[in-house]
This record gives sequence, C-alpha cells and structure tokens, in this order.
Amino acid sequence: MRDSLTHRGPDSGGEYTDEADVYLGIRRLRIIDLVTGDQPIANEDRTVWAIFNGEIYNFSILRAQLAASGHRFSTATDTEVLVHGYEEYGIELPGHLEGMFAFAVWDERKNRLLLARDRLGKKPLLYAQPDPRSLVFGSEHGALLRSGIVDRAVYPAALDLYLSLGYVPAPHTAFRGIRKLLPGHRAVWQDGQLDCTPYWSLPAHATRAIDEPAALEELDDLLRRAVRSRLISDVPLGAYLSGGVDSSLVVALMAQETGTVRTFTIGFDEQEFSELEHARRVAQRYGTEHHELVVKPRLVEIAPILARHYGDPFADSSAIPTYYLAKMAREQVTVALNGDGGDESFSGYDRYRAMSLARTVGRLVGPVGGALGRVLAGPARSTRDRRQRARRFVEAAGQPEPERYLRWVGIFSDVQKAGLTNESFPRSDPSAVELMRGWMREGDDPSDRANAADLRSYLPDDLLAKVDIASMAASLEVRSPLLDRSVIEFGVSLPRRLRIRKSEGKYLLKRLAERYVPRENLYRQKMGFGLPIGQWLRGDLRDWAHDLLTSPRSERGYFRPGAVASLLDEHVGGGADHTARLWALVMLELWHREVVDAA
Repeated sequence: MRDSLTHRGPDSGGEYTDEADVYLGIRRLRIIDLVTGDQPIANEDRTVWAIFNGEIYNFSILRAQLAASGHRFSTATDTEVLVHGYEEYGIELPGHLEGMFAFAVWDERKNRLLLARDRLGKKPLLYAQPDPRSLVFGSEHGALLRSGIVDRAVYPAALDLYLSLGYVPAPHTAFRGIRKLLPGHRAVWQDGQLDCTPYWSLPAHATRAIDEPAALEELDDLLRRAVRSRLISDVPLGAYLSGGVDSSLVVALMAQETGTVRTFTIGFDEQEFSELEHARRVAQRYGTEHHELVVKPRLVEIAPILARHYGDPFADSSAIPTYYLAKMAREQVTVALNGDGGDESFSGYDRYRAMSLARTVGRLVGPVGGALGRVLAGPARSTRDRRQRARRFVEAAGQPEPERYLRWVGIFSDVQKAGLTNESFPRSDPSAVELMRGWMREGDDPSDRANAADLRSYLPDDLLAKVDIASMAASLEVRSPLLDRSVIEFGVSLPRRLRIRKSEGKYLLKRLAERYVPRENLYRQKMGFGLPIGQWLRGDLRDWAHDLLTSPRSERGYFRPGAVASLLDEHVGGGADHTARLWALVMLELWHREVVDAA
C-alpha cells in the first residue's frame, strides 16, 4: 500500500507497527527539514505517532506555543506539531492548524486514531471499513485497493453522479467499499467505531459591512501574509503563471517578497487556447526566471495514465495540461504556488452573474423561449460558441435554481442520461439535483447560492482533486495562497457589490491587482485551462475514441445499443458539440480498463 504512493513521496518511506494490529505507512516528499523530518514522527515517550501529507503554514507559531507549554521538539519539521498538538488539544487539533493537510495520529495509550482533512479539501483522504472492526485509509484509491481486503466492486449509483457532474462528489467514490473524508472533517476511530464530524464549516456570504478602501487594504494584507507563509521551503520553489488575474497577482506578490521568481507556463499551437503572451507580459514586468513549453498533448498515451492516478472516473480535461505543467515545473522546483481559488472566493465565474440574471428574466422565458430557441438553433462546433452558450442560458433560465445551475455546470442532463443509459442503470439517491439543492442551501442571492455550491463540491472534488493528483503524479507540491482560510472567509463575507459589479466578477480582487498587474491581463476574456479536444475528436482522435467507446470490450451493460455511437457521429458530423459528454465517456471507459479491469 505504502509503495503504491511512491510518486507522492519519492524521497523516503517510513512505517510504524504495534501489537494492536496497527500499521502506519508513509512516503515522503522532503520539503521542510530535509535531515531529521522523515516520518512517522513520535512524541517524547513514543506513545503518539503521526503521518502527514501537506504543509502546516502556522507550524512555527504552534511550535512556540507548544514549547512554552513544556513540549520538547526533536526536529525542525512541521509534522512534529501534530504529535505535540494532539497531546495538547486532543481531537480538537485540526481546528488549530492552518494549511493543506491529510494526517493520521495514533494514540497508543487510548487505542485511538485521529484522521483529518484540511478545510477546503486540498489534500485527499480516503478510507474503507472491510469489516466492522477494521479501518484502512490512504491518500489515493490505489493504496486502498492494494490492501487486498477492500471491496473493489463498482458502485453504479456513483457513476450516475459522475455522468451528471463529471466527477464523483465526496463522500462517495466509484467503489462500493471506499469513501472520501469530507473537507473540514475529522474522523475518530476507537473501540471499532468510526465517528466523522466537521470541525469547520463554510461561512455565510455577504455578512460584512465594509467600504471599498478598507476592503482593499485588508485584502492586500491578507494576500501578502498568505503568499509569505507559502514561501517557507528548504527546496527550490516557483510558481505557475497563466497570465490571468489570479496567478499574475500571486507572482507579483512573490516577486516583492523574494526577488527573482521561477515561473512556468505551457501553451498550445491552437492560439485560442494558448495564454503564452499574457504570461510573458507579467514575467517581463517582474523579471522572473520564466520557462515556457508549447505542447501537443499525446492524449492516447496520457489519458490512461491519468485514469489510473485519479482512481475515480474524472472528466475534467484540463487535468491533461495540468499534468504537463507539473512535469515541466518539477524539472526545476519541488514546490510551486498557483492562483487557484480566486473565482470561488471572489465570485469570478460568469455563471454567478447569469444566475442572478436568470431570476429576473426567467418569468419571460415561457412566452418567448420558443422563439428565442429557434433564433439560436443550429449546430455548435465548439464549447466556446456564444450562440450555444446563449441557448443554454435561455433553456435553463425558467427552471428552479438547482436544476438551472446543474444544467449549466453539468455534463449529461437527466433527459440525456435517460436516452443514453439502460433502464436498469441504477440512479443515485440522492440525485445530483438533490445534492445541488443541499449545496445551494444558503445565501440571499442566486449568485451566492451558486458560489456556495462550488465551494462545497466543484472546488474540492473537481478543481483541487485535479491539481493534487496531477501534480503529485509528478512529485510536485502545489500551494494556493488564494485558498488560505483567511482569504476564503474574507472573500465570501464581502457584500456582493465588492465581488460582482455590473458585468464584472472578482471586482475587489481585480481592483487590488491593478496595483501590480498589467491591465491587459486583468480585463480580457477568461480562457480557462482547456484543450481543443472537441476539434481533435473530429480529427486525429476520431478513430481512437470510436474504437475505445464502441468496441465489444466497452459493452459493460450501462448504455443503450447504438447510443454512444450516435453521440460520436453527431459530434463528428458537426450537428452538435458533444465534447464534454464524449470526453466523460472516454474517461469512464479508461477508468474501467486501467483501474477496475486491471485487478
């Protein structure tokens, strides 16, 4: 189990066993305290042991507080604050930590195990209970499956959620026997019982009364602190730079803290998907040691590798450039900062504004929807086709909020799933719509409710999972200043006018970035981190996708005969753009072959 995670920790391996049938295994990527920091780490009398993935950014403050209380430290690593922090705070320890973490602490005297995952879910933690008195846990599916005692039967209801969302939301996985610990939760295992409880919850939106000048200064201070704390490292460190608002601001603040920064950008031959010129502009302003790579992704080779690493079927195609970027950066550094979190913390997505607009125009959709639909009808050749986006807005505007938002962010609608899957295909309970309703349960404005849904599921289960798995596959640690707890809590608490102003999202963050980032980088159309997969499925990848999805080997009893081939034919013929749906089916089949069948 331990050595299946060597890519996450190539520098050392450690283990601990005791007479109570307890085994702790760790693979370590050395970042802080390269000499004495190998794990597991124990307390003075070797009765409390810890293994840990991630970084504790306030470990120096905690270390000083614990030392003042009489605890004796024998290393300089942040891991050691976990054992002494547990002695001091017990199972309340996670609430005292600032950082990204998944850890286990074993207490020999109480025969108690404490597991915890960071507030937003930057680090994964999965577990299984093979029998009523056993617990198995790890950072990736592969480690649990290697145990030989975990039920690896496919959980079809999770596949129903996957077809709706493009990922399997926590606490579910695609395996009947494996669960994910939710972000901001701890799990206590004692006397054969597992108790999972939250230690942090997402704050309510728009709760602060603050004016713009004060908010700007507070945000500037919070971001500087967040960047500074993420620069602590005993190994080379750099930054991802896309040239967008978030990564550019992070690089600007890094440059002011450290001088020269190593920056990394990848681009593509297809100019509409390449941001090289925008990244270069920021790199030149701050004199970074800038590295660029233009890639032509080898999807036939890379997609199966990623299917194995993600463990669950995972349909976010930006995992591919994320993996290439991580491999590129790892040639120079061991740690990279990125700009993840700006859109979720400060309401940056267009769909948030669309949610509010739809509330206003939704009652008009009935009388004019048919006419608008006919005006906007016609084949869509690309996911970036404005006519297609307008049609999707009109079609969903009159629906209840959860259905509307799921229509915009999801892969297959319920109607599309019904046409694709067999009648015997299990449906999830609760459904994706019901889950969405729960994620959107708070907020006075539709945009805030949509934002809350992203923070609860899309951010941890898609975006953060994507970055963690892709980067750790390359043995690279990625840190996200904009996902600092203080920054998140500040951002969501702002009044809406400081997050969304007229047609502009991330209003306050962009106002701050104006101090440090060229305006050309701030006020341009958002590109995202995508690939022209839709074009490739009509060209170079057409035969590969057809063979993968329609061969006898892919007949798994999920889909109606001919339904998948019809999607392919319609996409290739230009009658519709099925890029996201076809890619979801490709990754589902590859997951079956690389993870399930590989057993």
